[in-house]
Amino acid sequence: MDASAALHAPDVDTITLTLPDGATREVPYGTLPRDVVASIGERLLRAAVAVSVDGQIQDLITPLRKGGAFRVLTEKDPQALDVLRHSGAHVLATAVRRLRPDAKIGFGPAIEDGFYYDFEVEKPFTPDDLAAFEAEMRKVAQEKLAFERSEVSRDEARVVFREDPLKLERLQDLPEDEVISTYRDGDFVDLCRGPHVPDTSWLKHFKLLNTAGAYWRGDVKRQMLQRIYATAFFKKDDLEQHLHRIEEAKRRDHRLLGRQLDLFQFHAVSPGAAFWTPRGTILYNTIVDFVRERQQRDFNEVKTPLLYNKALWEQSGHWGKYRENMFLVLDNETNEHDMSLKPMNCPSHYVYFNSSKHSYRELPLRLVTMDVLHRNEVSGALSGLTRVRQFQQDDCHVFLREDQITAEVRFLLDFILGYYEAFGLKATLKFATRPEQRIGSDEQWDRAEAGLKAALGATGMPYELKPGDGAFYGPKIDFDVTDSIGRAWQLGTIQLDYMNPERFDMSYVGEDNAPHRPVVIHRAVSGSFERFIAILIEHFAGNFPTWLAPEQVRVVPIAADYDAYAEEVVGALRAAGVRVGYDREHRKDYREVIKDASHLKVPYMAVVGRREQEQRTVTLRRRGAEKQQESLGLDALVARLADEIRTRALWQDAPPTA
Repeated sequence: MDASAALHAPDVDTITLTLPDGATREVPYGTLPRDVVASIGERLLRAAVAVSVDGQIQDLITPLRKGGAFRVLTEKDPQALDVLRHSGAHVLATAVRRLRPDAKIGFGPAIEDGFYYDFEVEKPFTPDDLAAFEAEMRKVAQEKLAFERSEVSRDEARVVFREDPLKLERLQDLPEDEVISTYRDGDFVDLCRGPHVPDTSWLKHFKLLNTAGAYWRGDVKRQMLQRIYATAFFKKDDLEQHLHRIEEAKRRDHRLLGRQLDLFQFHAVSPGAAFWTPRGTILYNTIVDFVRERQQRDFNEVKTPLLYNKALWEQSGHWGKYRENMFLVLDNETNEHDMSLKPMNCPSHYVYFNSSKHSYRELPLRLVTMDVLHRNEVSGALSGLTRVRQFQQDDCHVFLREDQITAEVRFLLDFILGYYEAFGLKATLKFATRPEQRIGSDEQWDRAEAGLKAALGATGMPYELKPGDGAFYGPKIDFDVTDSIGRAWQLGTIQLDYMNPERFDMSYVGEDNAPHRPVVIHRAVSGSFERFIAILIEHFAGNFPTWLAPEQVRVVPIAADYDAYAEEVVGALRAAGVRVGYDREHRKDYREVIKDASHLKVPYMAVVGRREQEQRTVTLRRRGAEKQQESLGLDALVARLADEIRTRALWQDAPPTA
């Protein structure tokens, strides 16, 4: 028995495994999973990637130290993909150390859609380096090197990683009772818990994607490492489809399309805050107007101050837990940074609620604010519209009785899902429970989680559990939407809050004329409008449906002789509420005007010339099908576009349905 094993002597001699068919097996403590799988069948062993034991994934060479449900993972199991990708990170590190022995190794986890590995090197990696690393990885895979696991003492690990300071630092963080393990493939050894595939030959279909700078352990005060991102799949077709999606995502990048479509700008004078152009402002306001239209009957919109003193944030708990993300403002009277721009609307709604007495008959009371918010994101995290410092939310707080929770959650679910459907977005639900850092007692959390779970269950909708991912004041339902190229984005949320009604001493007068404590639900639909617009730009690839397009139709006279009729067309369309582009000055040839409209992805172009003027028609060109023209009477044109806008038809590059 080695030093590490001696520290973890078993309390039992045997453990019980329950197979998927319900059969049980008694095996000695420390049995290797591969031996259990081999006893089931050699064919299954050849197909096995890893095993699941009591819900935990481990590889075939990690000793069994607990019993429970035992399931073999093959490449058909979605959970097996993370095992392959984590192994791919080790193969990447193996290749890098072969070609760059000076590289110090950091972390190499599997992540969504792939994996990465961090290295400390003097010079950043180049595209040529990546090509060489990928070629070397293929050699490592072809060598079919077994992943060999060893359990070592802390002192033994210090010797193994004496030349890798990042690993030694990680070693210091491991709990005293941690089983310390290393994995070797060929000459490369890594400090790692696993799990891994049996050998390097399993890594067949992979691709190194790009490099990026990454601070060690995410700390801006620590050294900058070089992170190599990559992906891997069991099947070649899956890899090719994923790479195609990556290329499609690049083509749809909202930062590029935002410039092309003249929607927004960023400037160094105000990092993380967008300058919206006239066209972008139309798009922004169209979405805000749509939100207001949907909320005008059942919600109450209020406006609250942007600046508050720290007393409010201390009462809400933000001053202690969120202050580093807040923009602090110097108070001239105290000469201290005792003021802050609001990063969220919640506390201001609590103050407003408490400003008057409320009856049980008023509840649920839904307050909505769409004010500007500010969060002090680190500069390295800023990214176009998806991560900004200044933004607006369609932010709502519902004050309600406890017996109203189920009905209110159902109402809000329908409201949010209907909103996404208007943009052609499909949503899935996640139920997030108490995080490690939180306020409130366990009894309050038990009550909140039980209430929200019951309300969610009553809807009959499927959902995924996200343990530990709740807000610091309460559990929540998150909405992940999938865009047109299959990417998931976390957007809306419903958060149940028992804590802040206590903190702010909220009350309403019940039917018994006695004071009662309300419950608060935090609700957001778009998240931030900035991020939502970024998602829509990429979802539609800039080809907005007509109702969203900043310019809905471009009227193009082919010569000055037809200006009078062109202006009549413009007038009729504008009278119907259509957003029309028209070049009165004829600074460009009409062919250039058409080209410009195409570049800006204007949904329609209405061309007028002699024939159109005589017949009171237009020649209509539809975006994406410019060669397919149709002649349409003026009244018919106005009716079509007005109806398309009114119904918020979702066609992108196909004709609207009749």
